[in-house]
Amino acid sequence: MNKILFVNACVRPESRTAVLAHHILDKLDGSIEEVRLAEEDIKPLDLQLLKKRDEYGRAGDFSDDMFRYAKQFAESDIVVVAAPYWDMSFPAMLKIYFEAVSVQGVTFRYSEDGMPVGLTNVKKVIYVTTAGGPVGDFNLGFDYVRSLCGMLYGIPEVVCHKAEFLDIIGADVDAILRRTMDEIDREYEEENK
Repeated sequence: MNKILFVNACVRPESRTAVLAHHILDKLDGSIEEVRLAEEDIKPLDLQLLKKRDEYGRAGDFSDDMFRYAKQFAESDIVVVAAPYWDMSFPAMLKIYFEAVSVQGVTFRYSEDGMPVGLTNVKKVIYVTTAGGPVGDFNLGFDYVRSLCGMLYGIPEVVCHKAEFLDIIGADVDAILRRTMDEIDREYEEENK
């Protein structure tokens, strides 16, 4: 059974991004563990936290609670990230989350030649976003997550599902979301053949 991690960066109770993410989660087989970032107390790395993390890392001791996100991420098979398209990227709390996940010795290490080597079990990351306006191919949020997950964590498959133009005057929001859900359905039908 797959261990599925749902990283939920949605703030609004009526989040359209969350609707799409749950549509995907319904298609996946496994146990789901959710991290609701809006309810977490994740702090950005400051000098004190960085020193503490480095000290534990040098000792190879990852038992401190500050490593729980990195360990949870590393032990997952599939990660679904729900991140609304804010300011050409994603909510800041998601960047802070990935700072907590990026721990040398837990999610990656460096080889002798200085190249990152992934240490996670994750086989696939599914990034989900919605936008009031256009996203197109200029999705800095997904680009960041794809680069981080592929290059640093060594995750072989990172995909994006998006619905855009949702707040344009006259937009049929339900039809746009339905079209994206249909695309998701077709993709997962193909994978399960």
